[in-house]
Amino acid sequence: MIKADNATKRFDDITAVDHICAEVQNGSVYGLIGSNGAGKSTFLRMLAGILAPDEGEVWIDGEKVFENTAVKNRCFFISDEQFFFPNSTPQDMKNYYRRFYDKFDEQRYFKLMSAFGLDETRKIRTFSKGMKKQVSVICGVCSGTDYLFCDETFDGLDPVVRQAVKSLFAEDVAERGLTPVIASHNLRELEDICDHVGLLHRGGILFSRDLDEMKLGMYKVQCIFGAPLPEDAWNGFDLLKKEQRGSLYTITARGERDELMAKINKMNPTFCELLPLTLEEIFINETEVAGYDVKKLLF
Repeated sequence: MIKADNATKRFDDITAVDHICAEVQNGSVYGLIGSNGAGKSTFLRMLAGILAPDEGEVWIDGEKVFENTAVKNRCFFISDEQFFFPNSTPQDMKNYYRRFYDKFDEQRYFKLMSAFGLDETRKIRTFSKGMKKQVSVICGVCSGTDYLFCDETFDGLDPVVRQAVKSLFAEDVAERGLTPVIASHNLRELEDICDHVGLLHRGGILFSRDLDEMKLGMYKVQCIFGAPLPEDAWNGFDLLKKEQRGSLYTITARGERDELMAKINKMNPTFCELLPLTLEEIFINETEVAGYDVKKLLF
């Protein structure tokens, strides 16, 4: 388990990470959301043991991370700014990582390089941004580590490759209990893979919740009535959001599913259906209740 207790990091007079307290359970996929400059990259570097906290502490399975070789051997960090040795090839990077990660799966590396259509003997400096990200992801999942820290990993990948990478992460989570922590400024990139999400803003975590818990008791319903309804028709509903286009209403409300649908059916709609809530909608609704405008924070 990853645990941060009042973890703080400053660069001169800038507080990049401000007294963060967070827990990430083993085998979960944790999404770290935030605008540019929110402190996501700095926090990931602290988790990976690259940066030492100025205050507080970061632990992995009860051990401090910074300057702890045994813990770092169980972690792999995929940076947003890709770094490779000058004039190196994917083969060179593979051989390098094999020296440090005892569980590096060389056979899987060859299989994935072929599947992604990458030439392991080609100079990485000639690769596109997306191809470099693919090399990093392949080395990361083949390292056999327990924790994978990903900074804007999906940025620069085309839609097909993004889904392939998400499938790789999901496969390793299911088969060997991998714990990925994925930082992104884009909610839509994470909604189909993460089971827990934290919102980071100005160096601190505003919000951290399990997605299944967030979805409980919150429903989006679209319904059509023969004529527009009076405003007091929705009295008694715990509405989070209501949109109207003529006789078409789209509402987001809290409550028990059956009770909510029973109330709407009493209003005699000509059409009514439940719609799936997106991660973006869940976060907007939850953070607005807490007094934050997530749309201004993230977009």
